[in-house]
Amino acid sequence: MSGCNFEINEERLKEYNNNGFIIVKGLFDEEEVRKLKKCFEDTNEVVNNKIIVDDSLGREVNLTVWNHPGNDVTGIAARSEKVVNAAEKLLGGQEVYHYHGKLIQKNAKSGGTFLWHQDYGYWYKNGCLFPEMLTYFVALDKCDATNGCLKVLKSSHKCGRIEHSMVAGQTAADIDRVEEIKKKLEVVYVELEPGDALIFDCNLLHCSGPNDSDRRRWAYLMCYNTRHNNPVKVHHHPCYTPLIKVPNAAIKECENYSDFSGKGFMDPKENATVKTK
Repeated sequence: MSGCNFEINEERLKEYNNNGFIIVKGLFDEEEVRKLKKCFEDTNEVVNNKIIVDDSLGREVNLTVWNHPGNDVTGIAARSEKVVNAAEKLLGGQEVYHYHGKLIQKNAKSGGTFLWHQDYGYWYKNGCLFPEMLTYFVALDKCDATNGCLKVLKSSHKCGRIEHSMVAGQTAADIDRVEEIKKKLEVVYVELEPGDALIFDCNLLHCSGPNDSDRRRWAYLMCYNTRHNNPVKVHHHPCYTPLIKVPNAAIKECENYSDFSGKGFMDPKENATVKTK
């Protein structure tokens, strides 16, 4: 199934519910990936708003985080029917909204490590009462074991929310509990080509290794919450904000690579719960 025509069928829904994730090959095609990368590479917004995360091992990862999709190419992708409709189907047919977006930058020879964690381990603390949330991890570069691809614990979302705490400057799941879970569940290395996507449950345990290669590993993340799960307190990510869907064709039609008005970039000084992936 091509990315343009991607939709969640019953087989993929069952796979997602059983494993806590699905991998979608070619969710964005070569031209769409080129346009996404142009947004991130040709402007100063990414550099000016990046958050530097030190992994305490002498390496770092750069993150840029924003709250609302906006009308640039990256925002059009986040509002496209193929992305939003699939998120709604995976979350029980409920209306979803854009919780936030991220650009994760692991640069060559220096990209750092992220510890095992669940996204809901810290989104829970934002006042989200239910784990009705998911993330799209879209590869902008080839992701493999040598440049720090994601690792997931298959079906670990069925363990429920695990206690998290600050470890080496990161929000990490209880180490002892994770070690016990690893004895029972399969660790999957999520190797992706540019344009491929991992869609995963907010309770899925995941981590990533360092980038020891001479290739960068950039990824675009789109996070969604359900309207039903509107947070009960105001925090640094949006409460329910209606999401205006656009046709899939709008991604290739969009030529806005620099007007990021309305996205709401996160201040690097206020990065309480974004230290992930």
